Amino acid sequence: MGILSVLDREHTVAPPGYSRWLIPPAALAVHLCIGQAYATSVYKTSLVAHFDTSLTSVGVVFSIAIVMLGLSAAIGGTWVERSGPRKAMFVSACFWATGFLVGALGIGTGQLWLLYLGYGVIGGIGLGIGYISPVSTLIKWFPDRPGLATGLAIMGFGGGALVASPLSRQLLSLYDSGYDPNNSKSLADGGALVALFLTLGVAYFLIMMFGVFNIRVPAEGWKPDGFDPATVKSKALVTTASVSAANAIKTPQFWCLWVVLLCNVTAGIGILEQASPMIQDFFRGGDGKSTVAVAAAAGFVGLLSIFNMAGRFVWSSTSDVIGRKPIYAMYLGIGMIAYFLLATIGHNGTAIFVLLAAVILSFYGGGFATVPAYLRDLFGTYQVGAIHGRLLTAWSVAGVAGPLIVNGFLDREGKPGTLTAEAYRPALFTMVGVLAIGFIANLLIRPVAAKFHEKSATSVEAAK
Repeated sequence: MGILSVLDREHTVAPPGYSRWLIPPAALAVHLCIGQAYATSVYKTSLVAHFDTSLTSVGVVFSIAIVMLGLSAAIGGTWVERSGPRKAMFVSACFWATGFLVGALGIGTGQLWLLYLGYGVIGGIGLGIGYISPVSTLIKWFPDRPGLATGLAIMGFGGGALVASPLSRQLLSLYDSGYDPNNSKSLADGGALVALFLTLGVAYFLIMMFGVFNIRVPAEGWKPDGFDPATVKSKALVTTASVSAANAIKTPQFWCLWVVLLCNVTAGIGILEQASPMIQDFFRGGDGKSTVAVAAAAGFVGLLSIFNMAGRFVWSSTSDVIGRKPIYAMYLGIGMIAYFLLATIGHNGTAIFVLLAAVILSFYGGGFATVPAYLRDLFGTYQVGAIHGRLLTAWSVAGVAGPLIVNGFLDREGKPGTLTAEAYRPALFTMVGVLAIGFIANLLIRPVAAKFHEKSATSVEAAK
């Protein structure tokens, strides 16, 4: 146990003069790795062929992973706060890597349930713990700019697919000479899929270790040069009090924000999950052929990933200036307009379609990155990581609800490859309503009542 004691919180306290700008890269190392979850579409059709099953059966793997992300973040959030970021990030790396290894065993033996267990359940636990592990630490290092700090790390989750997608294609072509990484219809054999999962499992573990051994927590009483904590009190909705995770879920503010995140994610994931076929369907001619090539559709997906990632940094940083409540009013309000325009005029030109989709996805990413700072404003820094974990159950629900809404409407309209823009309108108008609910929930958020605050700083320290 002596070796593992280096993971304990007391061994991660930063020495005097330690630069806080070394913390975001450590967090980014973890988030870039677990962001691979958004790149599963690269080998999805190959898995379908290998297991001789349906797209839905293979797609369940991603849904399980997202559900486990929310559940593990909610259940393990308090443990993450108590144990510190280094131990939490190490545990995340172990679960994430093991998920790939068990998934590889499932592929190699032809047992789909092992892929569910590995990548879905075990890997999903790694996702949840890894996602929240650096959040509280970043906010404590950047009390003056919490939106910028969390945006720097969480943009890695959105950008993970930008690295993982081309990397996975090249690795598959290396392991299977018959696989063409430039042809979306090309299928990799089972051996190549096993080798891919083994490679990713080992590589991600090693990269995440960089984050594990470079993360630090600030010493007690530390604050940035020139930062006056008194200035925090002057901002609307921002508290200097402390609220425990147990008390936070008793407040209406928590549940209003839960609804806000649910609605924002449901709307964004509805496009993200359907992006490639959607742009082809919107510009399908009377002859049944789309004017958008498969390669162009793949490029569109990559562009959306860039906006998803950029939104996490740009909009969360902007929230430090204009406030969390106004930035969410923008996400949800302008999001409603963008969805309405996408439904009504999006088919008039690819430039219009791409612009509107890019705006929606930037708000989707921005919502993820801004919510930890919003929680910090409302509940303080005491157990913000644990509160964030509980809030992420909204993501689990949205991860199921978003695709169900879109796919449910599309299944009624026709078969894939024959749909047009008209088929998407009911789903898009439904998303306008979903965002309207989130907009109202955001308007209802007020400062947390004093009865939910921890009684004294002494009790807070005793609970750590």
